[in-house]
Amino acid sequence: MRDFFKSYGVLFAWFVSIIATLGSLFFSEIMHYEPCKLCWLQRICMYPLTIILGYAALKEDRKIATPGVLLAVVGFLIAGYHYAGQKIASIGRVLPCEAGVPCSVDYINWLGFITIPLLSLTAFVLILALLFLSRDPEKLAKAIL
Repeated sequence: MRDFFKSYGVLFAWFVSIIATLGSLFFSEIMHYEPCKLCWLQRICMYPLTIILGYAALKEDRKIATPGVLLAVVGFLIAGYHYAGQKIASIGRVLPCEAGVPCSVDYINWLGFITIPLLSLTAFVLILALLFLSRDPEKLAKAIL
């Protein structure tokens, strides 16, 4: 299984970034949901990942994907904060959206907990997990131990 992720982890991370990018464009351009400030920050982290991870997958070189890890971590933190702000009232009061669309708006709320920031958070977690699993098994064992 490790060899599978070592070989295809970056490729699958790229697919996740493409799906997340297309999903965000679908919500804004087709459904006409205006993004809030935190959504824009998440997009700023996600959109370059499609290029970085695509190039890394094309060249079959995980080292090219290294800058993508930083973008994914920052996007993960923003998405986590955004989702917490939507679901926890005390955090929602300190969200930085004063003009335009409030960050606490739930355009979608599937099953009572699935919102756009949760979808973004899931994409960043998947990308980070796939990039982590695509590491060399010896380096992975050292990182864990």
